Amino acid sequence: MKNRNIKHLVLIAFAALALGSCKDQAKMDADKKAMEEKVAMEEANVKAEEMKVKEEAKQKEMMATSISAIASNNPELSTLVSAIKAANLDKMLSEPGSYTVFAPSNNAFEKLPKKMSIAELGKPENKELLTQILQYHVVSGVITSDKLVEAIKGANGKYTFTTVGGKDITASLTGDKITLKDEKGNKTEVVLGNVKASNGVVHVINDVLLTK
Repeated sequence: MKNRNIKHLVLIAFAALALGSCKDQAKMDADKKAMEEKVAMEEANVKAEEMKVKEEAKQKEMMATSISAIASNNPELSTLVSAIKAANLDKMLSEPGSYTVFAPSNNAFEKLPKKMSIAELGKPENKELLTQILQYHVVSGVITSDKLVEAIKGANGKYTFTTVGGKDITASLTGDKITLKDEKGNKTEVVLGNVKASNGVVHVINDVLLTK
């Protein structure tokens, strides 16, 4: 009887040890899992921060070579830059996108009548008109000089395309020069083409294009 009790106590002790051992193992497994999850989260946070830094650097580089930045760095386009800012279009031409801009030089703006001078167009009451004029110089997508010449030849000498303002411009060739005709019938030439930007391409022209 005594031996039986001793055996019973031994079995209970082993059971208690086994139970304690299981609990310890479960705790160890839980601690290990928690640690692994913490490490994984920290690694994910580090990667996310690295991606953020890279994206910010990429964005900064893109803006530094955007259409707005290129125009701002060209003293011959300072009037255009002032007009773009007055019409609040500088943000659009600084952000990622794909545009072709026919950029009137300072001399081009000087040819406009006094009532359409940049001083007049820059007034708040003329902002809508200024915006329409500037949008008439912007086309969605990248059209290089080579592509434009190819399109002109493919259209029997006259290629018409639509600007972001919904108005048309007709391009043709005068010798080896690209000529643009606006809706008023006025013509201008591309004097400097294929100025590449991170969000498109710029062609400098020597007149301001006008709609009807």
